[in-house]
Amino acid sequence: MGTWTDAFIAPAAPTLLPPESFGRLVVDLARERVVRTPWSLLAGRLCVNASLNWVSVSGQARYGRPAVGTPLRTRRHPVWREDDDPPPWGDSDEEARLLATGEAVLDVLPALRAAPYGREDIAVVFSCLDVRHRGIADFLIGEDHRTVLVCFALARPQVRPLAADDSAEPGGEVHPVRTCVVHTYKLARRYGPASAITAIAARHLGPDLVTGRTWG
Repeated sequence: MGTWTDAFIAPAAPTLLPPESFGRLVVDLARERVVRTPWSLLAGRLCVNASLNWVSVSGQARYGRPAVGTPLRTRRHPVWREDDDPPPWGDSDEEARLLATGEAVLDVLPALRAAPYGREDIAVVFSCLDVRHRGIADFLIGEDHRTVLVCFALARPQVRPLAADDSAEPGGEVHPVRTCVVHTYKLARRYGPASAITAIAARHLGPDLVTGRTWG
């Protein structure tokens, strides 16, 4: 089994990037080969704290490869009990649809222009981190194709814990986010997020960044 970590990068202020700037962030992550395609574009009601690999609609889009237009709902993890705690300690509740998917990253730009950006939550999901990038190889211990990365553009601010065990009691400092990057990993040489990803995020989100992680 082992412990999975979801690490995030966000601006200090919970600002929503203009759609063109968000698109450039997404494109640079793929062009600079810190992530691998295919990408998937989601819109609807998303939870920025949903565990990427296990219950989120992002994970469903990545692993299930549904057809464009497919509605997606957050799944219950089979061993987690239902509770009223806020995510990531409690249940996430997401309802979204797959707007587009593809291998060529430039195709995400017209898909974003047609998306309900700013009116609904938006996520661009990448298949995994790319260990062929030296910065990613230096961060991860071994190659793992389950290292999903998601760029979020949220219609309204949500809060992420700065450091939280999702199997513990709720509590601790949180940070409000609207535009953010989240990636997951299991074995790494240091606590995330990976510096190669942070460097690209700083170019588009600004130098005043907040980072954090949840694990469990």
